[in-house]
Formats: sequence, C-alpha cells, structure tokens
Amino acid sequence: MNKNIDKKQAEILLKRATSASVSVAVTLIALKTWGYIESGSVAIFGTLLDSVMDSLSSIIIFAAVRLSLVPADEDHRFGHGKAEAIAGLLQAFVITTTSFFLLYEVVDKILHPEKILKANLGIGIILVSILLTILLVAYQKYVKNQTGSVAIAADEMHYSGDILLNLGVVASLVLGGWFDVTYADPVFGAIAAFYLLYSAYEVFNSSTDVLMDKEMSNEDRDTIKAIAISNARVVDIHELRTRRSGLNIFIQFHLGLVEGISLYEAHTISDQVEEKIMEAYPNAEIFIHLDPIEVMRENDKNLRY
Repeated sequence: MNKNIDKKQAEILLKRATSASVSVAVTLIALKTWGYIESGSVAIFGTLLDSVMDSLSSIIIFAAVRLSLVPADEDHRFGHGKAEAIAGLLQAFVITTTSFFLLYEVVDKILHPEKILKANLGIGIILVSILLTILLVAYQKYVKNQTGSVAIAADEMHYSGDILLNLGVVASLVLGGWFDVTYADPVFGAIAAFYLLYSAYEVFNSSTDVLMDKEMSNEDRDTIKAIAISNARVVDIHELRTRRSGLNIFIQFHLGLVEGISLYEAHTISDQVEEKIMEAYPNAEIFIHLDPIEVMRENDKNLRY
C-alpha cells in the first residue's frame, strides 16, 4: 500500500477499478458467447462459463468496495471496511467452484475427446480476451499497490488465473484444431484449474487475516514504535495493537512519559506523537493511552513490547 496516497484518491481508484472489472467481464461474456455459437467449441464454452462467474464476482466486488467506503455511522463506529474481506471470501468460493468445474470438464474431455471446429475464430476471440484481461490486471495491480485493497487483490488474482486459462485454451485450439491433438485441451485445463485452486487459497488467507484482525507487519510495528520514542519526553511504547479494515488502519498503544509533567503537557506530547504517525500512515485512526513512568515501573512485569 502506498502510504502517501490520501483516502479520497484511494476511493477514486477503487471505484474505477471495480467499474473496469465489471465492464471487462460483460465484454468477455459477449465475445465468448459469439465464439461458442459460431464454433461450438467446448473449450470456448468452458472459458465462457468462467467469464460468467467472473462477472458475478466482479459485481460482488463492485458492491462490496462501495459499501466499504461508506463512512462510519452509529451502528458501525469503525466503518464498513471489512465488507472487502467478506467479498474476498466470496471470491475464494467462486474461484474454487470454477476450478472444480474445470476439473470436471477435464475428466469429461479425457473420456470423450472431441475434434475442435473453426479453431481460427476461437483463437482470435480468445486472444482479444487475453489482451483485455491483461490490461485489466495491470490496472488492478496498480490500484492494489496504491490502496492495499483485499477485494481488488482477490479480483486481480482471479483474472490473472484467467490469463493462464485462456492461454491454455489457445494452445488447445492450436493443437486440437490444427494438429488433431485431442488431449491437449484437458491437459492445459487441468493446469489452469490447479492454479486457480492455489489462487483461491491465497485469497482466502488474505481475507481471513482482515476479518480476524491480523496485526500489521513487523516492519510497520517497528516504524510506529520508532516514531513514538523519537519524542524526547517519551520513555517507551507498549501494548501496541494494530489492524486494517478496508482503507482504514487502526493503531492503539500505551505511551510511557517522563516524570513531573502536567496533564496539559502529556496531552501535547500525545498529539505530537499522533501527528508524526499520521504522516507515515495518513489513513490511520490512533488511540493513545498515557502512562506516567511511575505506573510503568509498578507494572513492568506485565508489559508487552
């Protein structure tokens, strides 16, 4: 995630990425439907069904991202960011379902091999589909790197798998349509199916990390600690807890302060530390509990650094 991007810019990127995903999915369905009607290719039919599932996933992501951008309200004080992670789980389910369907098609083609007709038409349609998908994935990867969106990452991984799947379809159309190699199609289909299953596993893990409030990386935690203790009147930082939810980051910790300062001074120090952390993590909400050094000494055995 790009720490320098502000929330408004991130929201614009997310909305554009989800709109692009839905648009590409609908276009691919139209192209592949035409190709299947004209050629009767089972390979094209398989990738058509995959695109139909892609469109359903994209619509889910489209809705989830917009829900995640809804500001916090009285019933959802921490915002709606976890809608993205829920969408990621649905994505994982869709990817897994698609993978098993492809494996079923693979077995069926091994048992009942068929000659591919109008291979050139099918190849042309799939090549156009690959080009559109590559452009979409490149944009999704950019948005994912800028925003850290789990939902966009899931969608990008799914469409990346589709590129491999479509390349396999092209190879199978060439080998089957030009050289009558009937078993080429199921071999490439099996490779794509197992790749998609691995993708589903990765999406599932990233989504559950958000839903289970997994801590930020050790590098991020070390950065937060370093910023806090860089203030000359901060003794230490402990009880650091972090989590992500959509575009939002939540950081809370106890701040140990030097002896003999007033409540006003303590509040000022807290604001200074918060401001510095916000410079590094603009989308963060920070909760600081102040501890005088005397309290830290009393509870030293219970501190977690």
